[in-house]
Amino acid sequence: MKKIALFGATGTVGSRVLLEALRRGHEVTAVVRDPARLPDPGSGSGAGALVVVRGDVLDPVSVAAAVAGHDVVVSAFGPGRGDPTDLVTAARALIGAVRSLGTDGPAPRVVVVGGAGTLRTPGGPLVLDEAGVPAAVLALMHAHGAALDFLRGVPVEQVRWTCLSPPAHLAPGKRTGTYRLGSDDLVVDEEGRSRISVEDFAVALVDEVERDAHAGRRFTVAH
Repeated sequence: MKKIALFGATGTVGSRVLLEALRRGHEVTAVVRDPARLPDPGSGSGAGALVVVRGDVLDPVSVAAAVAGHDVVVSAFGPGRGDPTDLVTAARALIGAVRSLGTDGPAPRVVVVGGAGTLRTPGGPLVLDEAGVPAAVLALMHAHGAALDFLRGVPVEQVRWTCLSPPAHLAPGKRTGTYRLGSDDLVVDEEGRSRISVEDFAVALVDEVERDAHAGRRFTVAH
């Protein structure tokens, strides 16, 4: 059982991560700006325990207060219609908060939901370099890339960080509990499709929380 501090729990990905972690019996602290927006996990949430606290992933002081005493910090934060560069601000706040906790006991690990833009297409360019990407989406991809660049500059001996990038297509669907792993290339099926349900993406993320298999690295998953 892990004690998890979860940012972004009201979003599409974060809400599924919350349910997946609870169903596996983990203790989750959902750190949200507006607790009223957090959906009720319901009776299918399993044996886990949920605590809801008010906080802001863009505020380093707020983050430091929220993550103390946890085993793993998970960020499923997304800027929505806001400034894409908030992704970099959030990454800096998370790493800074963990560093600020000092050396009294093991520091929390950090697992961040990244973007698909910096993954390489099969035999081709990065996703963000493909033709026809809308400007707003491209800005978000570049911001995810900048956040990943920042994380890659953090020595894993200081903070055990991991970034999980989604495939090209991520949408709500069924939980199968299965997925395939990749590193810096899109994972595609026999027909060249790169996709996964949000539910199985959450499975992969909570698997990483439990296994710590990709410390200091980015990885990706798909069906």
